[in-house]
Amino acid sequence: MNIGVPKEIKTNENRVALVPAGAEALVGAGHAVHVETGAGLGSGFSDADYSDVGAVIMPDAASTWASAELLLKVKEPIEVEWPHLRADLTLFTYLHFAADEKLTRAHLASGATCIAYETVELPSRELPLLTPMSEVAGRMAVQEGAKYLEKLYGGRGVLLGGVPGVPAAKVVILGGGVVGTNAAKIAAGMGAKVTILDLSLERLRYLSDVMPANVSLIHSNRHNILDQISTADLVIGGVLIPGAKAPKLIRREDLKRMRPGSVIVDVAVDQGGCVETIHATTHENPTYTVDGVIHYAVANMPGGVPRTSTLALTNATFPYVMLLATHGWRKALAANGALLKGLNMTAGQTTYRAVAESFGLPYSEPAQFVA
Repeated sequence: MNIGVPKEIKTNENRVALVPAGAEALVGAGHAVHVETGAGLGSGFSDADYSDVGAVIMPDAASTWASAELLLKVKEPIEVEWPHLRADLTLFTYLHFAADEKLTRAHLASGATCIAYETVELPSRELPLLTPMSEVAGRMAVQEGAKYLEKLYGGRGVLLGGVPGVPAAKVVILGGGVVGTNAAKIAAGMGAKVTILDLSLERLRYLSDVMPANVSLIHSNRHNILDQISTADLVIGGVLIPGAKAPKLIRREDLKRMRPGSVIVDVAVDQGGCVETIHATTHENPTYTVDGVIHYAVANMPGGVPRTSTLALTNATFPYVMLLATHGWRKALAANGALLKGLNMTAGQTTYRAVAESFGLPYSEPAQFVA
């Protein structure tokens, strides 16, 4: 199979969808790998690293897309890339369709087969291709939040861990999943006073067993959210409904309850965010302020640490890449139920229910399209 790896062109996105070791394995299995020149530089991989293992270096994006039967990316294609989409292309990347109707309709119109990293789901309900980036983003959320709490950036001037005789900052985390757990580990390790809110009592019981003493666990409801954010220095949004828009847990009027100079880091922004006043930002311009509260909402947070992120992501994605390359998407999805759940659309049909419901689109069962 012909596999294409274009350079990511979203603002300050330095990850790459395939590392040289993966390219070597694919070439060794008889596949052709076409990598756009410079695609790996942001993650520390040169064109020579790829060519030395048998990949073909392509001169530009157009030739990379055109040569591919299976195209591997990290982030969803942005508007200038949409003309490259076509009906005989299989696209494997993060897509987050439910947060963007224009993006969704453009991909539907192309007829391309779109398999989303974030909706590949194991029988255990684990999202194996979202997990590594959620781990990175959860850990980054704390260090970014700590930075923007500094007075230089407009924050309250609070040190996250405090010092002897001065209380530590309070970190409130909405959601006890992968993002929330990793954020709590880092915040607690820095000495902050941490509170996690989650709907699942089973999850709260588990976290109670593994979290240190400076992490409190509270059942998530409207009353408790308002109570906790009113005394928070840093609020981290880590709520996820797979493939669907995130629920708005903090409303515009709620910001008036928060301390001036406090910080919100909404990791759920890829799925629309769990804060009503949130909108996606970039690494170049990561924050804005509403009612005295600093909002950080970089939609590709792990792109800020691309070496770590690329290695973590490709460790998880590569087995599925090899499956798709070896068998083609229909047979691969028929053989692997987790990968079948990643199918969001094909042949102009929406095959992921949460995406269809987000925009009132007809829904088609994915199983009818596979061999």
